[in-house]
Amino acid sequence: MNKSLEKGKIVDGKVTGIQPYGAFVQLDEETQGLVHISEITHGFVNDINDHLKIGDEVKVKILEVNEAENKVSLSIRATEEAPTKETQAKSSTNNQTVSNDSTTGFNTLRDKLQEWIKQSENK
Repeated sequence: MNKSLEKGKIVDGKVTGIQPYGAFVQLDEETQGLVHISEITHGFVNDINDHLKIGDEVKVKILEVNEAENKVSLSIRATEEAPTKETQAKSSTNNQTVSNDSTTGFNTLRDKLQEWIKQSENK
């Protein structure tokens, strides 16, 4: 395993395989790591194929290096800025607010309550 791979480091890699649970990323000639489905992007990922394809070049953050088991845990979402309420795209259609962000449903009840109240008042 490449000794320059350190926890917390951001490196470039290439997607070499996709499974329902994550994507395999080649980091160098001898090292491959796994990006778990929960580390693909912010929000819910139903199908990894909607976000990545084999051959894609990606930036990944090294979450953990387990030399004993020759495993490297990676994250793509850790290299991206988390979406804020201001950057979440919304469009109005027929007096209904439709959220285009993939984090819908993963906010706490407190965070969503005001939004739901506004939506019900618009109906």
